[in-house]
Amino acid sequence: MGKVALSIIIITKNEARQIRECIESVNGWADEIVIVDDESKDDTRKIASEYTDKVFVNKMEIEGKQRNFGAAKAKNDWVMMMDADERMTDELKKEIEETLASNDGKVVAYWIPRKNYMADHWLQYGGWYPGTHIKMYNKNYLVWKEDPSEVVHPGITITKGYKGAKLKQNLIHYNFKNIEDYMAKVNRQTTLEAMKWHLQGKKVTLTRALWKSFDRFCRRYVRKKGYRDGFYGLVASVLSGFYQFAAYSKYWEIKKKGMYLTKDTEGDAG
Repeated sequence: MGKVALSIIIITKNEARQIRECIESVNGWADEIVIVDDESKDDTRKIASEYTDKVFVNKMEIEGKQRNFGAAKAKNDWVMMMDADERMTDELKKEIEETLASNDGKVVAYWIPRKNYMADHWLQYGGWYPGTHIKMYNKNYLVWKEDPSEVVHPGITITKGYKGAKLKQNLIHYNFKNIEDYMAKVNRQTTLEAMKWHLQGKKVTLTRALWKSFDRFCRRYVRKKGYRDGFYGLVASVLSGFYQFAAYSKYWEIKKKGMYLTKDTEGDAG
């Protein structure tokens, strides 16, 4: 059997530490690998070029635009978005092969479950699993939103009359290499979240932010049994709740002082 007619698109920025393992997990299986690099300063592009000649440098402006750029560079209709900290599994490869072979033409997007890791611990509880994300789709029927306010977690638009479905096998996601890495990501993501709230004109109050922080912690740690993941489960639940308060704090600072909206600050946040 030949390679699968699927283009793997990997969005990168300074991912030299882990890009090789990501590519190795799909190399020789997918018939195309496309790298869209946000002006990395390390050896990300050098390593990627060992596997593919489709390495493009494109400064990240809006996440959705970056993803659409990658899809436009792919030769196949079916594409799969991967991050450098994700790994394909043999079980998922088999399911994808069978799914593409039996596709009826009406399902044009697939959500895939991910096993999220903090260090070497799989966050099995607290709502972290299955944590499905839109990963594989037919680029002729799905695009990512490029509105300037979509600075984080961009939405999608699927052509009317078509639909999505879920796969069963897992994608491995080494989400947080350690607790410090999780904290750093919370810092970056909450800056973008605050900017998104401001650009979309959302009215967010301190009372609501505090309630959502408390509710999110309780939901992850108690109702979704995050405590069963031990200390990492506690850390993940606390920081997940703190996310709301941190985003609100930055949102408040934007409203008062216009911070995080300068070109330099947006670059740091990315």
